[in-house]
Amino acid sequence: MFEKDLENLNSSEKEDFRRIANYLLSHTYLVRHEYQSSRQMTLPNREYQIVSRLFELFRDYFAISGWRLEKDENYGIISLTNTYEHNRLQLNRFTTLFLYMCRLIYEEGREEAGSFHTVRTDTQTVVEKMQTLGLIGKETEKGRVRGKTTKKERIEAQRTLAHFNIIRKMENSPWDGEGNKILILPSILSIIPNQEINTMYSELEDLKYSPGNEEAAETGSSEDETQ
Repeated sequence: MFEKDLENLNSSEKEDFRRIANYLLSHTYLVRHEYQSSRQMTLPNREYQIVSRLFELFRDYFAISGWRLEKDENYGIISLTNTYEHNRLQLNRFTTLFLYMCRLIYEEGREEAGSFHTVRTDTQTVVEKMQTLGLIGKETEKGRVRGKTTKKERIEAQRTLAHFNIIRKMENSPWDGEGNKILILPSILSIIPNQEINTMYSELEDLKYSPGNEEAAETGSSEDETQ
């Protein structure tokens, strides 16, 4: 049945199918609306529309090789996960913290997110939330700051989360370690759903900065696993 449905697509649809299937394997998430920084506006995501229209075909295609394609019509999220829990990305400590802070900010602002289900914030707000929770930037008795985040860490964390369509940069310019205006996308709900918020808080307690994990905090050598 799958092969027959695929053959019934025209040449343009087949090309879209191949292209988007590869995109999903690399980026994991698609959201219904896409912010285009070059135009400073949010528009319908054509790739999302194509997958929605051909959802059963995409779902059956991925299922053959052990992938599960899911769609949340309420928030406009399409996600692809491996049923064998393979191909999981290892996030370094700072990127994990950045992700968790984005989830907290999303939770705080989701009631005002509007029809696009996106929450606006900026790099500095995310970093300051880490400091408030005691996750980075602990000050010593001599006034020196330990575990301070670097520009490189901030840029790499944002690039990683943007690659997987979890956040979106609002400026039409390169990522900046000093700070960017960003949109937190509803796909973050697929990574950390409501029922896992308490687990996230518990993990944040374990990730709090202390002299014992100084090297990991400064180099990002400690890794946490996420899908």
